[in-house]
Formats: sequence, C-alpha cells, structure tokens
Amino acid sequence: MERRDFLALGAGALVAAPSVAAKPKGGRAQVDLPEGSADRAYMVDLLGRMSAPVLGPMSEGRLHAVFAPELSPSWDGRNAKVAYLECFGRLISGIAPWLALADDDGAEGRLRARLRQQALASYAHSVDPGSPDYLLWSVEPQALVDSAYFTNALLRAPKALWAPLDSATKQRIIAEIKGLRRFSPPYTNWLLFAAMNEAFLLSVGEKWDPVRIDLAIRKINEWYVGDGWYADGPRFHYDFYGSYVIHPMLVEILEVLVATGAKFNSLATTDLLAQATKRMQRYGEHLERMIAPDGSYAPIGRSLTYRTAAFQPLGLLAWRKALPKTLPEGQVRAATLAAQRAVFRHSGNFDAKGYLTIGFTDHQPHLGDWYSNAGSMYIAAESLIALGLPGEDSYWTAPPQAWTSRKAFAGDAFPKDYYVDY
Repeated sequence: MERRDFLALGAGALVAAPSVAAKPKGGRAQVDLPEGSADRAYMVDLLGRMSAPVLGPMSEGRLHAVFAPELSPSWDGRNAKVAYLECFGRLISGIAPWLALADDDGAEGRLRARLRQQALASYAHSVDPGSPDYLLWSVEPQALVDSAYFTNALLRAPKALWAPLDSATKQRIIAEIKGLRRFSPPYTNWLLFAAMNEAFLLSVGEKWDPVRIDLAIRKINEWYVGDGWYADGPRFHYDFYGSYVIHPMLVEILEVLVATGAKFNSLATTDLLAQATKRMQRYGEHLERMIAPDGSYAPIGRSLTYRTAAFQPLGLLAWRKALPKTLPEGQVRAATLAAQRAVFRHSGNFDAKGYLTIGFTDHQPHLGDWYSNAGSMYIAAESLIALGLPGEDSYWTAPPQAWTSRKAFAGDAFPKDYYVDY
C-alpha cells in the first residue's frame, strides 16, 4: 500500500489534532481551533488511508484476494461477498466529489490523480464477469443498497467517473443496475436505493422506471415527522439514518429530476427539492448541536459503526454551498473536524492491513449489527464530501468558529433553538 502522498499531507494527523491557534474575534470558546489548511490536510490524509487499501488492489483485480472482511459476531449468514460491493460503493460515493476536482502538481493533486485512475479501473473490474473482483450483484438483496452508493458516485462526479469509462464497462454497469429490479425493496429507507438507481439511469439517458422514484418520494414525505426528521417507515427510529440515507438521497434524487426536467405523475419536483433541502438544513442544525465541545457525539441508534457518516448532510450542504445562515462555514468545519478527530484518534479504527474495522471509535466488533461487516464501515467516507470544495474555497479559508455546544459550555452566547413548521 503506497502512502507517500497522503502521509506528506497529514502525517500523524490521525493520532493527534494539530495545535494551531485560531484568531477569530472574542469568545472563550474560540481558543485552539485548527485553521482550514490543517483541517483539509487531516481530511485528505483520512481519505487516503481509507481509499488506498481498497482502490489499489481492486484496480488490479486483487481486492478479493487481499481483503477478508471481518463479520459481525451476530452475522445473519448471508453470502459474505456482499462486503465487497458495500466497501467499494460506499467508499466511492464519499470520495467522488473530491475525485471530481482538477488535478495539480501538489501532493494532494498527485494522490487524486492516482486514486481516480484506480477508481476507474475498479469500476471496470466491478462489472466484469471475468474479473476476480466482479461484485456480487445478483445473489443477495443487499446489492440493492450498495448499488445506490455505487451509482450515487457516478451522479456526484459524472465527468470524472462516468464519462472516461469505456463503452463496454458503461453497458455492463447499466445492465447490472437494471438487473437489480429483481429485488423488491421493503417499505423503509430502502425505497430510496431503488430510486437512486433509477435516477442514475435517467441521468445517462437510459430507460428508467418512474414508479420506483415516485413511490420513494411520496412515502418518504409521508414519513416526515417534523422539525427536519423522518421516520424510517411507519415507525420513528431515533438514529442517524436521516444522515446515512434519507436526507442526502432524497435531495440528490430530486436534483436529478429537476436537472433533467423529467415529468411524470403530479410531483412538483422543484418545490419538493426546495422543501427537502430546507428540511436537510434544519436537520443539519441538529447535527451540529449534537457535537460536544470535545468533538464527541451521542452514540444513538442502529449502525453506530458507521462512525462519522452521521455528518454526511453537513458535508453535502457545504459542498452544495447550501448551509443555512445559522451555520457559518468555519463553524461547521470546526465542528465536524472535531468529530472526525474524536473518532479516528484511536488506532484500532484500522486493522494491520489498513482496512476499517467494525467499531465506533476503535475496534469494537460487539457493536456490529446482524448485517455489519468491515465493508459496511466504508460509509464513513460520506463524511469526506466537503473535500469536493477546492482548498481555496471559503469553506477552507474561513476562520474557524466555535460550534454551538462549545460556546454553550464555555459560558458564551449561543442561539436558542425552535421547532420549524416546514
């Protein structure tokens, strides 16, 4: 595993936070916050650590040979090869915005160029029946879940990840995605996985199924419980599935419908997108308030081992330049990076070969759910979306600001919080 480039960017950053003093105006909570350049170096280093052990071997058709994913102690007995689609799909979705940036001659640019080429080769292997790294598309319904992350990456970075693929690989991807219609999603967040795949097909000019999209949008909106929160099906679950799936996928599916001008049934897609974005912004306000002064956050609900994927909506809003006025860029960056450092300061997050382990802040296999494997953990890459903004963007150059709970527990002024009716 080559680590030269990303180690040069952030050597040791995953062990200790850089001690860079911020200099914003006033406030006891403003002391010792890293500047944006240190935050970016840390995140690129983390991206490199996650990506290199996966994309390097897979680009050569060797991932199955070198990676034996750990299974949860409560594993339900499904074919363990589902782990490879989980691993690649979830990873590539999170790093796609960064892969879409232009290359340059710096260490980060060289790393990006290498990982992008490896990602393209990995896509080819993933759908080639003759490759040792051909993924498990047709055996287990789990493929419907992770195919949605696989296609979501192509929506996030079409020029970087879809356009350069050869025609045979493109046709194989399309065939595999259409073939997943064999699986009927349960009435949960899984409806969005089926819809995401149809949105991808729509985006590349293929025949798509509007019913799958229509059903997902209507049911998710029926399950809205208020104040930025959705139930996962008819029953509310207090967990981070609004972050892992519901908010980002609903918004990105609607973005495709609006961008393509797709017309079907009576969905007012432009209005629905504005509504979904406002709700995600409100949910983002809650996420930011959940980050404690030391970067820790509440370990609530299912799939805790997905780690910092809990903050995917904040990264997506930042990348889209859609953070609400209540969440300044320097504040969101400081908060979410504090959470990254709180989790990844433990060496046990990665095994001896560099692969993510099952755990929340370390190697904690007992926290795995019946569907958890080491490949599942790569959804943590969804917390890296803001790297899709270049280093000179205001998200990275804005002075760091104390986040809500840091202000609150320092005795500084902080805004009150009220329910919203949209």
